[in-house]
Amino acid sequence: MTATHAPTPRPDRQDAVPAVRRERRRMWGTAGFHLSAGLLSALWLLPIALVLITSVRSFDDVAAHGVGSLPHSFTLDGFRQAWVDGGQQRALINSLLVTVPAVLLSLLLASTAAFALSRYDLPLRRTLLLVMLGGNLLPPQILLVPVSKLSEMLGLYDSLYALIGVQVGFGIGFYVFVLYGFMRSIPSEIQQAAVIDGAGPWQIYTRIIMPLAKPALAALSALSFTWIFNDLLWAITVLRTDSQMPITASLIGLQGQYVSMWNVIAAGSVIAATPTVVVFLKFQRHFVAGLNLGAVK
Repeated sequence: MTATHAPTPRPDRQDAVPAVRRERRRMWGTAGFHLSAGLLSALWLLPIALVLITSVRSFDDVAAHGVGSLPHSFTLDGFRQAWVDGGQQRALINSLLVTVPAVLLSLLLASTAAFALSRYDLPLRRTLLLVMLGGNLLPPQILLVPVSKLSEMLGLYDSLYALIGVQVGFGIGFYVFVLYGFMRSIPSEIQQAAVIDGAGPWQIYTRIIMPLAKPALAALSALSFTWIFNDLLWAITVLRTDSQMPITASLIGLQGQYVSMWNVIAAGSVIAATPTVVVFLKFQRHFVAGLNLGAVK
């Protein structure tokens, strides 16, 4: 009798089966990730879409069919009411009058301080950085009364100058900390070459460090513009008159003025969000890169 032996499986077929399974698991994992991300994105965009749709509907349409119904009208009258009658025009100007100078002044002071702390061996350098960083860790609620009293003593209460000073004072510590990490990563050989060529500290700061720090400054500009423009707490702390209120505080008054007119309130919300959206889209690449600032070296 001749013994029969089972055919030996080919090695390439044994390797192919696990490879196919791994490929299928990878495909299902990718599909599940995209599906989950798509659902989360839709859930996040749903309120924004609802506000945009409500802002272009008439009051009669919203009152008859409800806020969550499909639109049966299209009108921009809600924007006119919010812009003119609701005082959004003046409030937006106030916000820009506060935000733009506060951003420029904060970054100017922070960049000079970060330059000195990062490029020169100053005494108590680490202590100064820790103090600046520690100031940002304090909850702002415990400082509301002291800041309000101090602005009254200085004669700045209920003025945009007080709000600018508060925004600069409470933001500069974080900006210095971030710019310090970025400027310190710049090779010291560049500064040494400039010193050999006869450049002084001011020339090194303006002609070498600042051009190299443009990505960090652009990212911080977008971040600080968003934070200052959307701030409400300090606005209602140091301001009292309605004509001085920024756009965020004006939205509260708009909601009280147009209690049930959701189309006007939604239009005011769109107006208030437009500047920050424009700035974010303009500096989107730097905005995202700003999340990693200071992580080098």
